[in-house]
Amino acid sequence: MKKGQCWLWLLLIVAGLTASGFAQKVKVGYDKSADFSKYKTYTWAKPQTPPTRPLLYETVVGTIDDQLKAKGFERTDKNGDLTLIAAGGIGFGYNMAVETPILSTFDGPPPTMNATMWTGSDGSSALLAPAVAQGTLVLEFVDHGENKAIWNGTVTENLDPEQKQKALNLVEKAIVKLLKGFPPKGSSK
Repeated sequence: MKKGQCWLWLLLIVAGLTASGFAQKVKVGYDKSADFSKYKTYTWAKPQTPPTRPLLYETVVGTIDDQLKAKGFERTDKNGDLTLIAAGGIGFGYNMAVETPILSTFDGPPPTMNATMWTGSDGSSALLAPAVAQGTLVLEFVDHGENKAIWNGTVTENLDPEQKQKALNLVEKAIVKLLKGFPPKGSSK
């Protein structure tokens, strides 16, 4: 192999590694015993405090709503089959309390989780933790009737709040990627 070709291959490898370092990181877990086909509606958990970044908040909620609508789910104001709980922010901070929260935590007793039937992600621990990592969105679906966590996903993306439009586009792409596998395969939804 010629010296020029070696440099070209090295450059391509470095470019590939650099690009993968900026990709969204997604972790998903769900309760294997849950019958996802029975869920038709969802309700958002209400924010405890007004969002500090309203445009980001609207983008997150709107993108999630669009993705769920495309999958046949209907949003309701109260008592949906599922309750959506989300946490996250652009800056590192306490979970939904200080810094730059997106959404608040669940208004009620913490949902239970059947750890023996859980697969994938670490479950709801991220929503109950005191801090959320920078550029992270945690989304949890709770069976409203049983108050039981059935699906949890986390996506992390590097965002620059100074480049608002680029950050909003990255948030939308990250949410699409996060919800790509919801509901899990094997359910009839």
